[in-house]
Amino acid sequence: MSWSARQYTKFEDERTRPVRDLVAAIPTADALRALDLGCGPGNSTAVLAARYPQAFLTGIDSAEDMIRAARDRLPGVTFEIADIANWQSSDSWDVILANAVLHWVPDHEVLLPRLIGTLSSGGSLAVQMPDNLAEPSHVLMQAVANEGPWAAKLAHAAGERSQVASADWYYGLLRPLCTRVDVWRTTYHHPLAGLDAVVEWFKGSGLRPFLAPLSCEEQVEYLLRYRSALADTYPIQPDGTVLLPFPRLFFVATG
Repeated sequence: MSWSARQYTKFEDERTRPVRDLVAAIPTADALRALDLGCGPGNSTAVLAARYPQAFLTGIDSAEDMIRAARDRLPGVTFEIADIANWQSSDSWDVILANAVLHWVPDHEVLLPRLIGTLSSGGSLAVQMPDNLAEPSHVLMQAVANEGPWAAKLAHAAGERSQVASADWYYGLLRPLCTRVDVWRTTYHHPLAGLDAVVEWFKGSGLRPFLAPLSCEEQVEYLLRYRSALADTYPIQPDGTVLLPFPRLFFVATG
């Protein structure tokens, strides 16, 4: 199941709030060159453009549908299809933004120093990653995978996403390479319109590895079981809203 810009942007306001908080915390005052790694449909790139209106902006993403949507949104920005894990740059960057993408990329102990090495003097690497694998939403994805007739097909689904390390680990990795490292963790409580909205939210992100190996009929059954499991964990408010707790880890490393 490929990344879908349409599915992802169903909750664009909620998904963009963390990147607004992240970009606001970047200490680099001026940027002539800024890069958005895993730019998705361009919502994060738009936040970066608003902060640094004079900068030459580049966005990269591995999904063609995301790049098409980003180009439609921001026709003045250069967008390229590339895999972050293998991406190399001969340029230096004043700001590198990686919003809600590096948890899909392995080997952070190699990747992050490589990215720091491409920063200009005083430049910043700003990263936000969902830190929710221990949340019921994701524990239940695996439970439904294990208990259904599709268990063999989904044996490795959870492994597509990298485990986010602790704040201490990222600080320890980055501090010897930078003059300043700011690390924080925030839990957002997103008000969604019922359990169906929770399912729709994760269809655009965390559920993708679990749905991709399944037939259409299996996907329907899997999602029915997943929704039923959610009902035991996420209470519906009197107005029909479900509050979705969503922890995220942030850091800004400045050279």
